Amino acid sequence: MQFDPCFVPYASTRYPMYASRGMVAASSPQAAASGLDALKRGGNAVDAAVSAAAALTVVEPTANGIGGDAFALVWIQKDQKLYGLNASGWSPRDISIQKLASQCPDGKMPVYGWIPTMVPGAPKAWAALTSRFGRLSMAQALAPAIDYAQNGYPASPNLARMWKLAAGKYGKLRGNSVFDEWFNTFLIDGQAPEAGQMVCLPDHAQTLKIIAESNAEDFYSGSLAKKIVADSLAFGGFFCEEDFSAYDVEWVEPISLDYRGYTVCEIPPNGQGIVALMALNILKEFEFKQKEHVTSFHTQIEAMKLAFSDGLHYVTDPKAMKLSAKDLLKPSYGAARAAEIGDTARLPMPGTPSAGGTVYFCTADGEGNMVSYIQSNYMGFGSGVVVRGTGIALQNRGHDFSLNPQSANCLQPRKKSYHTIIPGFLMKEGQALGPFGVMGGYMQPQGHVQVVMNLVDFRLNPQQALDAPRWQWMREKTVLFENSFNPQIALQLSALGHDVQIAADSVQFGRGQMILKGHNGCLIGGTEKRTDSCIACY
Repeated sequence: MQFDPCFVPYASTRYPMYASRGMVAASSPQAAASGLDALKRGGNAVDAAVSAAAALTVVEPTANGIGGDAFALVWIQKDQKLYGLNASGWSPRDISIQKLASQCPDGKMPVYGWIPTMVPGAPKAWAALTSRFGRLSMAQALAPAIDYAQNGYPASPNLARMWKLAAGKYGKLRGNSVFDEWFNTFLIDGQAPEAGQMVCLPDHAQTLKIIAESNAEDFYSGSLAKKIVADSLAFGGFFCEEDFSAYDVEWVEPISLDYRGYTVCEIPPNGQGIVALMALNILKEFEFKQKEHVTSFHTQIEAMKLAFSDGLHYVTDPKAMKLSAKDLLKPSYGAARAAEIGDTARLPMPGTPSAGGTVYFCTADGEGNMVSYIQSNYMGFGSGVVVRGTGIALQNRGHDFSLNPQSANCLQPRKKSYHTIIPGFLMKEGQALGPFGVMGGYMQPQGHVQVVMNLVDFRLNPQQALDAPRWQWMREKTVLFENSFNPQIALQLSALGHDVQIAADSVQFGRGQMILKGHNGCLIGGTEKRTDSCIACY
């Protein structure tokens, strides 16, 4: 029987999923199954998160890897507390704007190669979560991921599609020895895998075994760290062993905003979660009675533009920020920015408040613990660098640094850049409602705002809140819309001055997951229609 698994000419319907003892919502069915396996083996939501995270590096390498970063929001029921984990990496000690002057003649950080690589935080995130809140060992949690890498798994339809796109994009790097290992690791006979074709990553499996047996210590102060640094030196990178041994994750206090009686929580900068909160801080000044109305969309788009203009101007490593998150989220500043929104599209500029291609998944257990987790290499496979003999694909987060010394987000040694990946969490009256997230670069805060408004303002169920057609502000007055977006409203927005563009497919609009706690304690899940998503529950 012959068919195209990505050809979907008819609209399909998904309903929210309900469960009582545990739930894992992920962009890969194998990852969701890995998390559920951890729950059934006696683990909690945190163990499920670590298991799913490790599995995703194997079964969705097009979006994340062992050499990536991670953030998490963790609700621990017995503590009645939401914890934040920032596992984004820092730049090498020996890198500087001056050293890159001759290598970056256009004045911009490159996308590929060793220069934009940062110390990865993901393996240390798994260890930190396991040691602080988990019940299973890392060896137990990582067992499914190791099995998938060693014995193989069939590529799913959207994974195969994204892999094929990546093969075309990275194909221009072929012939440069810096990237040889990427082609050796991720292509089968020189091609991306087709849907249903088995994928094995043996080097990846061995690396995961080492990480599991050493609780990730080997990655930062052992043989794996030495291999990364050796390849960096061999190919013109800037890493030294101390960049890894001195690195640690940070437990941070989540930032939040009250939006119509609901508390929307995000990780503080250097992540861009604050951009979503800044937009909601503006939008709460308006009343939205009807979702499918031109004024609703116009106001949301204008608020998003204002929030991004401030976020991209001020947000970087918190140690280098001139303003605090509290300053940027003042109600008075949100009201002032709201007053700037007129009846037509405008070009936003940063305000002056007073001083004062990623994977997302979520988990929940029957005890009330919940995890909102996001992990990424950035721009798909990341830098295109794979450390020889390890399967470690390194992220390229350094690309977001500015080479302008006057920029808040300028490159400096041991600095964290503006970071796009953000987990979200909803609460009400101090109690957890549940985790949510939408992956996809600069789409992420825009996805958070749209999903929150779909839930709160327009009272859509979790699945419909994710399924609703999305828009993405791109630059200046340009807004990209999904091809399922209401064409009449798109025309009306164009008349207001928006540069309306309709996307050919939904790749750019993110991929979300959500789990909410019902009034009786049951778990209610929604999963993304735009990818190979799956909810595993019992």
